[in-house]
Amino acid sequence: MKHADEYVARFHREARDFEAALRTAARADAAPLVPSCPGWSIADLAAHLGGVHRFVARILRDRLQVPPDTSDLTLFELPADLTGWPDPAKGPHTGPLHPQLPDWFARGATALEELLRSGSDDDPVWSWSADHTAGFWLRVQTVEAAVHRWDAQGALGERAPIDAELAAEAVGLHFGLLVPGWRAMGSAPRGGGERFAFRRTDGGGGAWTVSFEGDEVRVAEGGAEAADVTVSGGAAELLLFLWGRVPAERMGVAGDRELLPRLFELAPNP
Repeated sequence: MKHADEYVARFHREARDFEAALRTAARADAAPLVPSCPGWSIADLAAHLGGVHRFVARILRDRLQVPPDTSDLTLFELPADLTGWPDPAKGPHTGPLHPQLPDWFARGATALEELLRSGSDDDPVWSWSADHTAGFWLRVQTVEAAVHRWDAQGALGERAPIDAELAAEAVGLHFGLLVPGWRAMGSAPRGGGERFAFRRTDGGGGAWTVSFEGDEVRVAEGGAEAADVTVSGGAAELLLFLWGRVPAERMGVAGDRELLPRLFELAPNP
């Protein structure tokens, strides 16, 4: 697993590259749509991610044991004049970017980075997963920054790849912590013993087998031979597939292909 300092450095790079894409978009007359996030422009994506950064920063800064109150809009440090400010729930916002949006995003990312850098992975804080430590937020926010940087660059027509080793760790994190947490928050159906395998084809390979038994999600490394369906690709491709960015048609698929839609019912990404 990557050391905490490596995660912070990666978060910094991903947030910086997202900001660069946002500032490029700000020079245009209209905010480009994000192909991998239907219904959103790059402005909506920035408002979403900047809001998440401030939500997590409040948790870490105040060592909260309960989630922040999102009805208190001071949490999000919005400008006084919200004319033209994007609301992701009402996207896509395709007009010119609000002039304060890039700086607002940058301030939130910088503040969160400072908290991630100065804190301890073991600091006890609230999270929606079974891992109630600051280390959970460090890993999750780094992965989310990478995926959304990829999204933002896609809006401009040129994407840099996601770091393969980060993506490989993110696949294990996805099923080990994120999916069980998402299932607990929503109304995902009970599993009936479905077994999905994910085989990495780059960087020395590797495989994860995930089974859904009732309300339980079981994850094991290897064992792809016993799965109902196996999805293969590079680590970054696997991560993007699990986040709904890459369709199954671009992956290697062996076994019961018709079972793949069931995966996203059992492992919903809110």
